[in-house]
Amino acid sequence: MTYHGTDGRVPPPGALEPGTRQRAQLRARVGDIAWTALCAVLLLWGVWSAVDAARGLTAWAYSAVAWVLLAVALGVRVAALRRRTPEGRDLTS
Repeated sequence: MTYHGTDGRVPPPGALEPGTRQRAQLRARVGDIAWTALCAVLLLWGVWSAVDAARGLTAWAYSAVAWVLLAVALGVRVAALRRRTPEGRDLTS
C-alpha cells in the first residue's frame, strides 16, 4: 500500500510490508511453530498408541503409522533447516 502525503514523499514501508526483513522472519517463525506443533502431535499419537499396544489392545498399526509419520516429518524439517540460508547471503556466488 502506497500513501503519498501532502508534500509528495512516500513514508518508509511498515514492519510487515512485503519485502521487509520482519516479513521474512515472521514467515520463518510461523513455519517453525507449525512444524513444532505437527511433531508434538505425532509424538503424542505415537506414545499413546504404543502404550495402548503394550496394554494388549490392537493399536500396533496406529503406533507404527504415527512413528513413521513422525520420522518423515522430522526428516523433512531437518532438510528444510539445512536449506535455509542466513539473511543477506547470496547463493549465486
